[in-house]
Amino acid sequence: MSPRKRSSSTISRRSVSMRGNLAPLMEGPTPEGHEKDLRKDRSLANIRQWMKWQLEKSSWPSAGQKRSDPRLLLGVLGCPLAPVAVSTEPLPHLSIKDVPIETSSAQYIVQQYSAATGGSKLHGLIRNSYTMGKVRMLTSEFETASRITRNPIKAAENGWFVLWQMMPDKWSVELAIEDSSVQAGSNGKTVWRYTPWLGAHAAKGPVRPLRRALQGLDPMTTASMFITAHCIGEKKIGEEDCFILKLTADPSTLAARSDGPAEIIRHVLFGYFSQRTGLLVYLEDSHLTRVQANGTEAIYWETTIESALEDYKYVDGINIPHAGHSVVTLFRFGEEAMNHTKTRMEETWNIEEVAFNVPGLSEDFFIPPAEIRQGNATDVLQQKEKPLDAQVCNELEK
Repeated sequence: MSPRKRSSSTISRRSVSMRGNLAPLMEGPTPEGHEKDLRKDRSLANIRQWMKWQLEKSSWPSAGQKRSDPRLLLGVLGCPLAPVAVSTEPLPHLSIKDVPIETSSAQYIVQQYSAATGGSKLHGLIRNSYTMGKVRMLTSEFETASRITRNPIKAAENGWFVLWQMMPDKWSVELAIEDSSVQAGSNGKTVWRYTPWLGAHAAKGPVRPLRRALQGLDPMTTASMFITAHCIGEKKIGEEDCFILKLTADPSTLAARSDGPAEIIRHVLFGYFSQRTGLLVYLEDSHLTRVQANGTEAIYWETTIESALEDYKYVDGINIPHAGHSVVTLFRFGEEAMNHTKTRMEETWNIEEVAFNVPGLSEDFFIPPAEIRQGNATDVLQQKEKPLDAQVCNELEK
């Protein structure tokens, strides 16, 4: 029996290349106990089939809800990237000789985080991973110079996300709310994103990791990224006293990411690590883009994302957060104060399933869409793409 395809999903898009690994999809109700059997057998085929049943349970809309704009939510919250690329080198040995105190302190904090999440030796044994979770997203507030509009929490959109990773730099993610979805991925050389309303587009600049993976789901990448950070102080987050590590995209990276009318001015990421447990408990990043078309005034978009990471649990010896909450603030401003707007969006997520070293997952799974692969990608993008950062701005302008 051939696998039944699920429309507009990562599963269906890749079913041709992965067909040999897929188990036949059962028709009708799931036999009693069969779902538990699939979860015990962590092969690629069985994980994917169990995942389909879980996603179908979580993607139905609730009656009587006022919808937010799914395109805006997915464009901003779906798959933002980290500000900098990640080194694939092992974590360095601690050294204080000829090293600034801000740097050596950050290295010590990262080493503590690595130990708290399972240790670098165990991290090094992970070849790939799979994560599936449920999300609730909401455009909670929209503010202009003359009015403020608020949406109640019951208007939140229910959805799900699936993240596949192959260490060190290949990943694929799909996130869907109601009847809309966004997909993104990296084959280690190109980062791309696909939406039904914009098609497939490649990200400019160096290959950067997915921010969602840095929300505790990939401790090895998180440690490798923050090992180059600086410790800038301390702050209390909830009940936790935390060290603050700061990462800043350098001018060459910002220039490489800029294109056409969109100029990336800054991108900064802060990680808050508990002094008590060593775990990452809070992420905050700030991103400023300047957009100016010919003959028009410059418009600035400042995006701030704050994420709280909660409910750490061990999975095969790796300690990862199983819940969290993000708040996004989009501030649009220019020369005229009357045109300033502020949009607040929120996401709550819960991790449903995690597996490491999934049998059958190959590099073919991370091949970019045909639009990116065919011909000269640069020529294709010049004809049909704005930078990923500008695409979000374009959605907001509509």
